[in-house]
Amino acid sequence: MASVTFDHVYKRFGDVIAVNDLYIVVEDKEFLVLVGPSGCGKTTALRCLAGLEDISEGRILIADQVVNDVAPKDRDIAMVFQSYALYPHMTVYDNMAFGLKLRKTPKQEIKKRVENAAQILGIEHLLDRKPRQLSGGQRQRVAVGRAIVREPKVFLFDEPLSNLDAKLRVETRANISKLHQQLQTTFIYVTHDQVEAMTMASRIAVINKGILQQIDTPQTLYDRPDNLFVAGFIGSPAMNFFPATLKKDGSKVFVDGVSFSVQIPDNRVGPYMQYVGRPVIFGIRPEDIHNPNFAPPSIEAQPVEAIVDVTELMGNEIFVYLKTGESSFVARVDPRSRYQINDKVQMVFNMANMHIFDRDSEKAIR
Repeated sequence: MASVTFDHVYKRFGDVIAVNDLYIVVEDKEFLVLVGPSGCGKTTALRCLAGLEDISEGRILIADQVVNDVAPKDRDIAMVFQSYALYPHMTVYDNMAFGLKLRKTPKQEIKKRVENAAQILGIEHLLDRKPRQLSGGQRQRVAVGRAIVREPKVFLFDEPLSNLDAKLRVETRANISKLHQQLQTTFIYVTHDQVEAMTMASRIAVINKGILQQIDTPQTLYDRPDNLFVAGFIGSPAMNFFPATLKKDGSKVFVDGVSFSVQIPDNRVGPYMQYVGRPVIFGIRPEDIHNPNFAPPSIEAQPVEAIVDVTELMGNEIFVYLKTGESSFVARVDPRSRYQINDKVQMVFNMANMHIFDRDSEKAIR
């Protein structure tokens, strides 16, 4: 078991900075997810940790040992890739045992480890099959099993669910979370899918353009994003954003979105007083926009007039795409709602959960 530290790590490819001053401390036995859009540097950071890329500057530590110049095979890590990378001519057993054979591990120890990993993953009945006889989900479990048998200090996962269909992805996601609980080992997992990140991680590190934007628990990232990028990336559907100005009327402060005006709750106006009269970005999540007929009674409700653009019935909820003035937004409403395209409707915003960002710096105003 081991902690991992990215100590002000840079990775440059010519003039391109793929990883920019990355500082993260991953605790022993933690499940950390690196998340961000394609090309943000998350996989490059993982490959630097694995030793598959040399870092340009900084240090990487595993269990307090600097591994900058340590060969990948000596870092005591195991990596699961997006492609399963199984040997097609070998059985499942031999694929899982191959790395141990190279290390000249005794046969009985190999047998014990492979059977134990197979039992954990529920693939005991597949050990004599070849990869071509397996489904995508089964192949992914074999790839994970090959990592487990090595009993490494750190597991690295590089978008391991990308090749699976939606149903299998949900199932495998749960299996990896369960695996982490069973093995009690450090997991570092890369994905562009924020739903995967939210459901699996102890903590999430959000990366954009090679720069760490915020690192915290999933719930904190959702409730208190540090900036506009994190706010828009975490949550599905994404947070709605409106260009707005803060205005004061007596002791009340309002968000003026041109086509609507909503009052900020009195107990939250403090941080925003210095922004009165200044342009800001107003944010509110789809789940905090309600049909007034079914809105929870305790919310800080402020009405907004809008026109229905599109509706998506999801069964347990409805996504309603709306327009107000020049702005478009989406609401996640009660399935009993009945909306038709081009209906003029009144929605209510729960201002207790609103977010306001500085328009220039894009940082959250607390």
